[in-house]
This record gives sequence, structure tokens and C-alpha cells, in this order.
Amino acid sequence: MDSIKHKFIKLRAEGYSFNTIAKKLNKAKGTLIEWNKELAEEISNCKALELEALYEKYFLLQENRLQLFGETLIGIKEELATRNFANISTEKLLELLPKYHALLKDEYLEPKFSTENEIQENKAERRDLEKFISVLSKKEE
Repeated sequence: MDSIKHKFIKLRAEGYSFNTIAKKLNKAKGTLIEWNKELAEEISNCKALELEALYEKYFLLQENRLQLFGETLIGIKEELATRNFANISTEKLLELLPKYHALLKDEYLEPKFSTENEIQENKAERRDLEKFISVLSKKEE
């Protein structure tokens, strides 16, 4: 795939309109609409990668949220241990404590364990799928 199509994919994934892309790439809008149909999966994949990067940047990934909530909970508990409970700010911290417990509980996922056979079967399925995708990609080129 040529570099202009890669630029098109990136611009579409970033949400640019056909008119804007047509000006940037010096291509006809009709051509871009055809490319959009042809490259829909690539655009979708690029958009997913962009979203994942944003989620990571703004702590929206579950692992990051768990870490952030846990660290905040530890900080609240440490601060509460140093406070006099007659203090108004302590009351506010006490309000936050169950909220952060609830946030952590909401993020909890039951760990899923696999047997060695299941792991090997999943790996084999993934390899077969990758081979299939590779064959399809070569046919498209």
C-alpha cells in the first residue's frame, strides 16, 4: 500500500472529513470515498489504536484506573491515620473512603485461569488465524 493511502487511513481514523483530507492530500473526494470503502477495516483498526492511546494517556484503561483508585485509597487511609476525627476535613476523607472502595469493587474482574491444554489450543488458534490473515493480505497485494 502506498504512503498516500496510509496518510488517508490515519487522517480518517483521526476523524477528518473527506473535504479536509481532499485538500491535504490533493485527491478528489470521490477517490477518497472509494478508498474509505476499500480501507474500512484498516481505518477502524487505526481508530482503535488511537483510542487505546488516548485511554492510556487519560487513565481510562482498567489497569490504570485500578492502580489510580488503589493509590488514592492508600493515600486516604494514610491521611486518615494521621488525622483527628473531630476535624471537618477528616469527615470529607471518610466520605471518600467508601466511594473508593466501591470504585475498586466495580473494577474487579474474576480472574480466568486456563489449563495448559486450553492455553496451547488458544495459541494454536491464534497462529492459524494469523496465517490466514497473512495469506489474505498477500492475495490483496
